[in-house]
Amino acid sequence: MLTEKMLAAWESGNLNQIKSDLNCSQPVDVGDYITQLPKNQRAIAFRLLNKSHAIDVFEYLPKQIQEELLNSLQDSQVIQLVEEMSPDERAQLFDELPAGLVNRLLQQLSPEQKQVTSTILGYAEGTAGRVMTTEYVRLKEGLSVGEALNKIRMLDQDKETIYYAYVTDEKRCLVSVVSLRQLLFTFPDVLIKDIASSRVIKATTETPQEEVARIMQRYDLIALPVVDRSNLLVGIVTIDDVVDILEAAATKDMQKLAAVSGDEAALSPPQVTIRKRLPWLLGIMALYVGAASAIAPFQSVISAVPLLAVIMPIFSNTGGTVGIQALTVTIRGLSVNEVTSRDVLKILRKEILAGLGTAVALGITMVVLSLIWAKPEERWVALVAGVVMAINTLVAVTLGTLLPMALKQLKLDPALVSGPLVTTILDTIGFLIFLTLISSIQPLA
Repeated sequence: MLTEKMLAAWESGNLNQIKSDLNCSQPVDVGDYITQLPKNQRAIAFRLLNKSHAIDVFEYLPKQIQEELLNSLQDSQVIQLVEEMSPDERAQLFDELPAGLVNRLLQQLSPEQKQVTSTILGYAEGTAGRVMTTEYVRLKEGLSVGEALNKIRMLDQDKETIYYAYVTDEKRCLVSVVSLRQLLFTFPDVLIKDIASSRVIKATTETPQEEVARIMQRYDLIALPVVDRSNLLVGIVTIDDVVDILEAAATKDMQKLAAVSGDEAALSPPQVTIRKRLPWLLGIMALYVGAASAIAPFQSVISAVPLLAVIMPIFSNTGGTVGIQALTVTIRGLSVNEVTSRDVLKILRKEILAGLGTAVALGITMVVLSLIWAKPEERWVALVAGVVMAINTLVAVTLGTLLPMALKQLKLDPALVSGPLVTTILDTIGFLIFLTLISSIQPLA
């Protein structure tokens, strides 16, 4: 294993062994290893890499490590490293760097790379234009297969992907697409236009990144051409970018469900963690003030029936879990386009039917638990607890389904309906129903 060998080499000071091991390993593995090294050893390890290997490894490093290495390298090394990066990776790096450093690096890039990078950075964040690369294979529609293959061999060796070649007219408008497989298994004198497909699946520079990911997932593409408003081919989005997009979207939704704002990483500094969590926690506390206010008028009832203090937490935890289950399934369905807002009645019907069975099971369980803990004179509470548990379960599946669907209809992010928000609403509703029924029945018991 690379880490074990390298640890022994570091301890013995055998830099030649470290250099050999690093340069014989896959870039992604080297990137992981350098990330785990102490700060004072990262720059040393990176300098031991061969030039071409260093460029590949650099693109696999976290953005904060990339910035750290740029600050530790000499200017000539930095420019050479940034110059050789793929345009999309360079643009993502520049997004994370201080504006002053970005301007300085841009000015020192070659005119061609400077223009490419400035173009990508000119598109809005979250769009296809911001994640596309300009390294793709473009063919003119008048070429033959033999001429096309010669062109690819001579001029396109450094392109990010060659699985697809995009055919354009004289104005650079996207006309058709042909796969490398078709080129290899077609006679050389056949014209490209006779084998290329005019049914091109494409995106525009303004297409949202998550929509790009859905298109590529739906049609099993490893690259998607990107055109501007005039249908001019300007770049492609590759499958590795889509994996990053989907990972970021999944992380974002998961953190929203847990009431964490932004994209907090596990190793974020404490101040970042506080900044991203505290606003949500304060907001949730404010919501719980509402739930507590719903309970406050019933303090005398709770004092008279001590069993309530034992079983009320079960309402809170169980109802919240049921709501989050429905919420998570609905948000996931919306995120992957499994369902749309038009399916709201269909989904609600399914959740309520499932909820009825769940409500009966949870209601009976609540009755049994209440009878176990109740004094003889409090056993009547068990029946009320079972009924309210069943009602709260049905309310939970309804809220967990309707709230994200409503936000989707309003063009808002369904994940905004976070788990804590749903559980707080359910707590308030459940406590109000339960304590109101208890206070009404208690004088008769």
